[in-house]
Amino acid sequence: MKRVRLIDDLSRIGRSAWNELLAADADATPFLRYEFLHALHESGCASARTGWTPTYLTLTDAQGLAAAVPLYRKDHSFGEYVFDWAWAQAHEERGLAYYPKWLAAVPFTPAPGSRLIARDAQARSELARQLLALVQDSNLSSLHVLLAPTAQIEMLAAAGLLVQAGVQFHWRNGGYRDFEQFLAALSQDKRKKIRAERRRVREAGVELQRRTGTAITEDDWRFFHRCYRITYAQHGSTPYLSLAFFQQLARTMPENLMLVLAHRDGAPVASAFGVFDTGAGGGTLYGRYWGATEFVSCLHFECCYYQMIEFAIERGLAVFEGGAQGAHKVARGLDPVPTLSAHWIADPVMRRAIAAALARQSHQVSRALDELAERSAFKVEQSE
Repeated sequence: MKRVRLIDDLSRIGRSAWNELLAADADATPFLRYEFLHALHESGCASARTGWTPTYLTLTDAQGLAAAVPLYRKDHSFGEYVFDWAWAQAHEERGLAYYPKWLAAVPFTPAPGSRLIARDAQARSELARQLLALVQDSNLSSLHVLLAPTAQIEMLAAAGLLVQAGVQFHWRNGGYRDFEQFLAALSQDKRKKIRAERRRVREAGVELQRRTGTAITEDDWRFFHRCYRITYAQHGSTPYLSLAFFQQLARTMPENLMLVLAHRDGAPVASAFGVFDTGAGGGTLYGRYWGATEFVSCLHFECCYYQMIEFAIERGLAVFEGGAQGAHKVARGLDPVPTLSAHWIADPVMRRAIAAALARQSHQVSRALDELAERSAFKVEQSE
């Protein structure tokens, strides 16, 4: 007999029990680790005060935690990266409340990964059933399960949820010995362009370092967060994540963290942050945030792509996830990959309208994937 509970504090589950459940799920990522999620909550970055009320749905049995959903009651749509602002506006125009809504995702983290986290298929099936029962009985407008694996999306689609397609850009390791061997796999014009961009950074007097784990100092974290704030300010936005959040990560899961640091004339000028794992399938590096205190031509490409790719090659990581947006990533050796999210909409009129919009969007994404694939940076013979 499984027990269903809603949990508002991960410490009630405990680090060991939560991370043991992740270890049983092949689609879990470092962003689902207790340390990462708890840091988001404890630092106040993802909390009721900021419109992210943790309401994790869990199933337990005689063996312990069997399944769980990282679930939030959201009072807005910020920090999700799968956009539904138009849906909120359409609800409002019909006199319907869109917020609060249910969200199954990792806050501020557009990395695909398990959302119906489970020990086995039976537990996942029961978890999905309980999740849908919860949202249907809650009187909230909707449920959004973002960037989940295909099998989990198919399970939710079979239960009546609408499916949304998207595009991200990932680099895949072809067993390269070093960065030069990776460049050799690219077409001549793309190879020439990357070399020219890296040369510009060197000629500007910039030196690059990659640091991981406990080798990242407190000063490094403070400088990185300064860069992170600058990036948001340049876009007229307020940063979601505090220095306290990153400092807590540095204490609790340093083995998953890396920083790229750029110096000129002995002073730091830019930084980029990544999270990595070395698990099944060869491991993955997730590029996250970047910023600079001064403009240097091509430094963004160097910090956010080329240093990350070099790190992945050094560590033998299978994938570098460059995230969403930016078709310019294709010219730098990243490939477009599809992503999937699932949505339950309570109001039948809105559900039909959103279903039609998603069907059109799916066609557009499919066409975009084909067009982007034709612009691949790799030699023609390699893509055949």
